[in-house]
Amino acid sequence: MSSKRLLGLLLVLPALLVIIVLFIIPLILSAVGAFKVDGAFGLGNFTKTFELYTQDIVFTLLITGLSTILIGAASIAIGGYLTLGEHPRAVAILKFLYRWPMFIPFIVVGQILRTFLAKNGMMNNVAIELGLTTPLDAVSLLDWRGIVIAFVWKQTPFVALLVSGAMASLNRDTIEAARNLGASRLRVLIEIIVPQVAMTLTVGLVLSFVTMMSVLSVPLMINAQSPTMLTADIAFRVNSYGDYGVANALGIVSLVLASSVAWIYLRASMKERA
Repeated sequence: MSSKRLLGLLLVLPALLVIIVLFIIPLILSAVGAFKVDGAFGLGNFTKTFELYTQDIVFTLLITGLSTILIGAASIAIGGYLTLGEHPRAVAILKFLYRWPMFIPFIVVGQILRTFLAKNGMMNNVAIELGLTTPLDAVSLLDWRGIVIAFVWKQTPFVALLVSGAMASLNRDTIEAARNLGASRLRVLIEIIVPQVAMTLTVGLVLSFVTMMSVLSVPLMINAQSPTMLTADIAFRVNSYGDYGVANALGIVSLVLASSVAWIYLRASMKERA
């Protein structure tokens, strides 16, 4: 029995070392550095963080929160159509197209949308050619709206893949019974299907929220103004001032925001099991 335990430990040891070296140790060092000011421990870095970046903290929370809501709505719509759609060709086309953004890195997404959403970008040029707007009325979306568009476009396929898989595994008897009783597809989706895949949807949204909190390339490329997201502030403090104390404090604030969302999910999961 001991040899089997030793073999199991040896098998997980490489992955465990990677987690410890690349995640646990940096997290501990960052937490210690956040409370260290001029060789002593204190709250000076956090005081400076909230004096300078309170607006950015609120901005980050609002952007990621709005993006998460839109991702959830789009994922439910995609999964619902894949499950309830009555046009096989349209379902097949959607099933083929919606996954592609999932394979594109965030840095590429930022660069693509930086060109697409600019005042003289492809979106406005197409609208001008179609007569929907004029060159004088063209508006750049390289601000908070561009960040939201980038996040929603990139993360929706991931959540939709989870949700559509969960919807496809449901027992269709209740769905067919509701349809036979005259319920519309929208009502079936909202009242019957979504409650049954709520936990899967929550998992996907929590993972997306945490992912968006950690993205640096999108806010740097799309929103070159203030307020901005915390990842850009962290990079600015390190690259411009070498101020690792405030940067670590910003990282701890980001960790608390991400952990609060994970805590909400864990509480809901425990309540459901109870």
